[in-house]
Amino acid sequence: MRSLICSLIAVLFSYSFTIAQVYETVEPYRIRTIQFKGSSNQSQLPIIELGQRLQLSFDDIVGDESDYYYTITHYNFDWTPSDLSKGEYLDGFDDVRIEEYENSFNTLQLFSHYRVTIPNRETRAIQKSGNYLLSIFNDDGDIVFSRKFMVLERELSVQVDIKRARNIKLIDQQQVVNFTVDSPSLLLINPKQNVKTVVLQNSNLKTAITDLKPLYTIGTELIYKYDQESAFMGGNEFLAWDNKDVRSSQNGVRSVDLKDLYENYLFTDIKRSDRPYTYNPEINGNFVVRNIYAENQDIEAEYVVMHFNLQYFDDLGDKEIHLYGNFNNWTIDETTYMRYNDKTDSYQNSRLFKQGYYNYNYVLVDRDGTVEPGAISGNFWETENEYTVLVYYRAPGQRFDRLLGQGTGSSTTITNN
Repeated sequence: MRSLICSLIAVLFSYSFTIAQVYETVEPYRIRTIQFKGSSNQSQLPIIELGQRLQLSFDDIVGDESDYYYTITHYNFDWTPSDLSKGEYLDGFDDVRIEEYENSFNTLQLFSHYRVTIPNRETRAIQKSGNYLLSIFNDDGDIVFSRKFMVLERELSVQVDIKRARNIKLIDQQQVVNFTVDSPSLLLINPKQNVKTVVLQNSNLKTAITDLKPLYTIGTELIYKYDQESAFMGGNEFLAWDNKDVRSSQNGVRSVDLKDLYENYLFTDIKRSDRPYTYNPEINGNFVVRNIYAENQDIEAEYVVMHFNLQYFDDLGDKEIHLYGNFNNWTIDETTYMRYNDKTDSYQNSRLFKQGYYNYNYVLVDRDGTVEPGAISGNFWETENEYTVLVYYRAPGQRFDRLLGQGTGSSTTITNN
């Protein structure tokens, strides 16, 4: 357990969230390859059912076996703190040291790999559904990074249908999410006020559409059949590379070099917004760490400097080009910035990745932080995207938002009506 002073700092930090919506803390450079998993093999936003396992892992490339601690905090639908006390939503306790860690083995980059699995000996169970924030602290009580996740109690059924837009100007670019919430056994009182919804494209919370109201009801069903209000730009299939064998050129890797670390150079990418759509199977922006020669992927996978090269000749104005994907939780920062090289007349970036299979795209970012995903890659109604609809409900007199329904749909079955 940490000292009293460190614990007090953590409490004060938690209190600071009570005035506004909570945001995830971006990890520092020393923390790499954060993998957050529920029931999937790939790293993506975890949405688990009560009683299911949750796993967070990450690497510290300083490799000094630093001590890290975790806390779990419950939030309302809109990511404001709920009124529940810790003891109401946790069986056991948190604010304990992460005890499971290993040092890298036979790699050029030294690192310590940390893993926390819930439930565990200290945090025996999460007892309430809803939104949660898992926060990692260092030994001084300073927050290092945080990640959001959701816990579901499946009491509502959600049917999701993906449609093309009705707006003729956007019919070739947008995908519209229609859905129906059925509550055969639970009476939903005043659903326009008490039922809240979140619609996600490829599990990306940063582009979520929230709090749509049902247009009408039929018996026990709530019908959500919007057009523009529930529309997403289709985007394009993600680009990808696979360097599971870091010493050879394969699947997107043009050439390999060895300096202090392995360096992989990707093939030059081009603007795709003015080219026809081409189907390319991928994993919707996510990633999987793997090394075909390793027995333990977590500690034997190498860290590689990946070199990106993009030819883009349009005027940027005040905007910037950035890499984009779930490899860093859809975050725009200095490590994703594509810098112009006047010698090659292209935009370039060199960034450290743990070897494996990764999806990525290029986006334009305005000065106010607005992301334009389709400016470089294009927007196509045919693009394969996965959509998730989450349904929350707070009955009269209840003190928190329960997450009672989840539905998924894919644009592979998109229709025109």
